[in-house]
Amino acid sequence: MKWIKRLKLKQLTLLIHLTESGNLSETARKNHMTQPALSRWLKELEEDVGYELFERHPRGLTPTEAGNILIARGKRILIEAERTQQDLNDISSGKSRTLIIGMSPAAAPHFVPKAAMHFLNENANVRLEIQENTMNRLIADLKQGEIDLVVGRLDNYIPDGEMQSELLYHDPIRIVSRLNHPLTHKPKLQWADLERYEWIVWPSGTPIRSRLDNALTAAGKQPPVYRVRSTSQVANLWLLQYTDMLSVASKGVAEHFFQRGLLTELPIDLDIPDGAVGMVWRQQAEPDLLLDNLITCCRNAVER
Repeated sequence: MKWIKRLKLKQLTLLIHLTESGNLSETARKNHMTQPALSRWLKELEEDVGYELFERHPRGLTPTEAGNILIARGKRILIEAERTQQDLNDISSGKSRTLIIGMSPAAAPHFVPKAAMHFLNENANVRLEIQENTMNRLIADLKQGEIDLVVGRLDNYIPDGEMQSELLYHDPIRIVSRLNHPLTHKPKLQWADLERYEWIVWPSGTPIRSRLDNALTAAGKQPPVYRVRSTSQVANLWLLQYTDMLSVASKGVAEHFFQRGLLTELPIDLDIPDGAVGMVWRQQAEPDLLLDNLITCCRNAVER
């Protein structure tokens, strides 16, 4: 274990650069080293660790299983170091810390902002950063330490020993269109009516898309024409307002647009089960009172 004490952040950066390039010469050049010096350093590191970290082949280097473990941990260490420096910079400027919330579109546009306002009111010197993305991407960033808390759909979430998760509320799906869409004037809608129009959907594998596809499969219905695949709430809203395309949205998102006269709901029941919206965060070795307070604000923001 002596190698751990000798390993420096700069060397972790070097290891990651070597992984990204897969080439000793290129990595040595970018880091202002000679190739023999880099090869010698890598060999000494592998001897200290007790495992080969890369497989050597004519086209370059490929990380071994042990290499991937060390590289993944190294990335997390570097991210934590960078965020620690940011926290120190915040303190020097009179602020406390910056917490980062990852938000899936299902938690927008009302829930996370509502929780954020409560949190900011209770913590005057703290800053928040809110990032919106798909749950898969957000969970990956959470594991790397780039995000402190993820709020979004847990429909496809697989429990992880390194993570804690908590259900916040259930959220049904609504089928939406522009105001005065031709289907809004039809007295009783059937699925065949909706099949005649093109759709905007979320990409395959996202929770809301999976639930739509599963509902259609269970009902024995053919999917309509999925003309646009998009993860952009803003782009989807614009397209819906100025075309006859249809889409699905979570109840929370849909009602936000309904109340503002931007979209309307098409009254048809596809028997799509309610989705689960919740939060995920990393297991903490030591209590983080600020993160705990943010989590509490999310719990309190749930509309009972």
